[in-house]
Amino acid sequence: MASSGGGAVTDGRRARARAVAGRVLGAVRRRVAIDARALAAFRIALGLLVVADLALRSRNLVAFYTDRGVLPRAALFADYTGVYSVHALWGEAWIQALLFLVAALFGLALVVGYRTRLATVLSWALLLSLHVRNPMVLNGGDILFRMLLFWGMFLPLGERWSLDAARRDRQGRSTVASVATAALLIQMVLLYVTNAVHKLGGTQWRTGEAVVYVFSLDQFTVLLGNVLAEFYPLLRVFTYAWITLVVLSPLLLVLTGRLRAVLASLFAAMHLGMLVTMQIGLFPLVVVAGLLPFYPPVVWSAVERASERVGLTARTQTLRTRYREATERLPDVAPPALSRSAVLARARTAAGSALALGFLVLVVLSNAQAVGVADVPDDGEAVLEVTGTDQYWRMFAPDPLGTDGWYVVPANLTDGASVDALYDSAVDWDRPPNVDSRYPTARWRKYLRNVWTSGNWNHRSYFAHYLCGQWNRSHATGLDSLELYYMAQESQPYNETEPIRGHWLHTHDCAGPLDQ
Repeated sequence: MASSGGGAVTDGRRARARAVAGRVLGAVRRRVAIDARALAAFRIALGLLVVADLALRSRNLVAFYTDRGVLPRAALFADYTGVYSVHALWGEAWIQALLFLVAALFGLALVVGYRTRLATVLSWALLLSLHVRNPMVLNGGDILFRMLLFWGMFLPLGERWSLDAARRDRQGRSTVASVATAALLIQMVLLYVTNAVHKLGGTQWRTGEAVVYVFSLDQFTVLLGNVLAEFYPLLRVFTYAWITLVVLSPLLLVLTGRLRAVLASLFAAMHLGMLVTMQIGLFPLVVVAGLLPFYPPVVWSAVERASERVGLTARTQTLRTRYREATERLPDVAPPALSRSAVLARARTAAGSALALGFLVLVVLSNAQAVGVADVPDDGEAVLEVTGTDQYWRMFAPDPLGTDGWYVVPANLTDGASVDALYDSAVDWDRPPNVDSRYPTARWRKYLRNVWTSGNWNHRSYFAHYLCGQWNRSHATGLDSLELYYMAQESQPYNETEPIRGHWLHTHDCAGPLDQ
């Protein structure tokens, strides 16, 4: 009897343990589950961003991605190891333009959800290749963008609002909870947590002055940013509001339902504010795309009701029906044995989950290493580097930049005259009325800032060589030589009389070869 009683107690404990484990797993599942419609919106946003990113980069296609630009392939292979890039196989502008067009077509395939998995994989691969082709023009938004595409490869992005779904003619899952969904949500939180740790290591974010100093950098501020630059009390409020949000960012994983939606909306609003105040490229929109999966079903149900009210649902349903009818008349190009094998499908899902889990561990370690609390094993470092999944998130951290600056490039023409070779104008050493006007795009600003940074000595020669070639191809009177100067002015928002100091960077003979 005693033995029987002891067994009953043991069974009771096991039952309670299973119940607790079930509740814990249920709670975790609710927090990592993503509405299938959120994944569809995420897919559409990624596709649009692929197209927009390529359109913006195409403005400087020759300068940044060809042998006539600032980083010819000879210099790329000499200065960087492990250059795995299809864009680096050729140096001609027309081939780069063709690769841009191919990538844009895959981006459009993402938008409409056609062969979604394949389009996601190829979009990620071509984006990574483009990033490897010229690392000097990359920013935090680029790293996040390729990470979102990377995690998207493991997700069923085409289950809703897609041509793939229309062809299947069956209702997909309402929510998806997997290692990959957890990885995508954790990735966004890692962005904020790592950046918060870096920011709290400085002083200006803790004293409320950081945004004041950011808006004093004329090279960054545009549009509304130029108006707000002198509203110091308001900028201090923004500083405390932003650092509070990033510190509280783990709540994005903890909260569910409407509370999670509210918090995600606060982050999105802050990033959209950056879009109209700062020249930082697509970074704000990339982050907003990454926040879409945090929105719960109640939000997407409201979106669908609004779509029905304006008649969009009926029109898209008609298009889906016509598409399905058209595709039914076409042969299925998928191998029947593979498409119908449930065993193979389960094996593929398990392998994908295991791979996603492995990369999630490496990504967490990469972020932990960035803040000095862990180390990534050497083999892991190699995997992160090859796949472009290493990350650190130091945007405006630990403190914002301490100097504003612009370039002056005095050059001697072959007829003895002088000119500024960068701006095709007279040499002017005074501060321009708007420093941001000296940078045609955010990528040019990032590149030129990197050229000024110590350790990039070779790139100063490459840049000078590019300016010589660009000038001599477009002007009747050629350049004989030029010098690079960076004009730096300390950023002091409360004192507008900071001295300007010119820093000589490089002297270049335009008749000479590319120095490496």
